[in-house]
Amino acid sequence: QVRLVESGGGLVQAGGSLRLSCATSGLSRINRMAWYRQAPGKQRELVATWTRDSSAAYLDSVKGRFTVYKDNAENTVYLQMSSLEPTDTAVYYCNGVLPIYQWGQGTQVTVSS
Repeated sequence: QVRLVESGGGLVQAGGSLRLSCATSGLSRINRMAWYRQAPGKQRELVATWTRDSSAAYLDSVKGRFTVYKDNAENTVYLQMSSLEPTDTAVYYCNGVLPIYQWGQGTQVTVSS
């Protein structure tokens, strides 16, 4: 059974940075993963995708500020977030590019102005 555990969120001032981690278990090989977020009262949206060939794609509003990558030694996918804005406030989740796995608990990111 695949298990996803997100961590690294917190409260940060606008312009600050955070690095989110997505620890996976139950996957023999990670080929593609994605980060999503859900702000209060809004639908969950796809923020960034990572693929094994090191290609990545981003939501337009986070391009140039967020970077998704994977540690080669670990089954962990990261989301480095910089120049954070209050509109980035949300619960962040990881899952497959097609979200076929059971959702984790997510990690709360709150950006104050």
